[in-house]
Amino acid sequence: MLLGAAATARAQRTDTRIPELEGVEITDRSGHGVPVDARFKDENGNEVRLGDYLDRDMPVAVQLVYFGCPMLCTLVLNGFVDGAKGLGWKPGEDYLVLSVSFDPRDTPELALQKKEAYVKSLGIEGAGAGWHFLTGEEDQVRALADSLGFPYRFLEKKGEYAHGAGMFVLTPGGTISRTLYGLSFPEKDLRFSFMEASEGRLGSPLDKVVLFCFRYNADEHGYSLVAVNVMKVGAALTVLFLGTFVVVMWRRERRRAHRAA
Repeated sequence: MLLGAAATARAQRTDTRIPELEGVEITDRSGHGVPVDARFKDENGNEVRLGDYLDRDMPVAVQLVYFGCPMLCTLVLNGFVDGAKGLGWKPGEDYLVLSVSFDPRDTPELALQKKEAYVKSLGIEGAGAGWHFLTGEEDQVRALADSLGFPYRFLEKKGEYAHGAGMFVLTPGGTISRTLYGLSFPEKDLRFSFMEASEGRLGSPLDKVVLFCFRYNADEHGYSLVAVNVMKVGAALTVLFLGTFVVVMWRRERRRAHRAA
């Protein structure tokens, strides 16, 4: 079921509410923890704990979806794939991905089919070691969804779920670091959110300088430039350039003086 920008805009223009979509807006719960003892089955049918994925010194991206979703979940997963292709980082080595179904009818067999399709679409060799598709009982999935601020509701007449669009980035310890809204996840937003969640592990020195110039804008649900920080970086680079210039000129003059002597 779709709860995206288009549906929201239509409701605002007509000043009406869509009953099926009420009460399923994602809430930003950054700074809160997740239930590490929640239990699921992975795509191979193995019993796993959420905490099993939170002790590997890597940020963890979590997507709450269901595998029979007719539209929205596919768009969310495709949006992640499109953004992750440009990162230059590998699932299982730099970060982990958990795609968790909130439909108790979904099975590990279906989860494996979805995993194979999306890992192939990502096109990174060995990425399957770091991207897992999980299924579980209603109470376990609901506990995770509630902790993330992700409400959902089953629509009996349609046989579908009403839910929002987005994904979540956790620190290696299981704290919610960033909530990313929408159907697309630009490479920039994924890179910055993974860097923040990794607590300094990910990103080159240049990446970290660039991140200093950006801040997450909760109103726009994305990263935007911070003018003050851009000026600070510019001033620091200017001082570095001038300092280097002075040192080079000073050494040149010393060599000239030495030759003259």
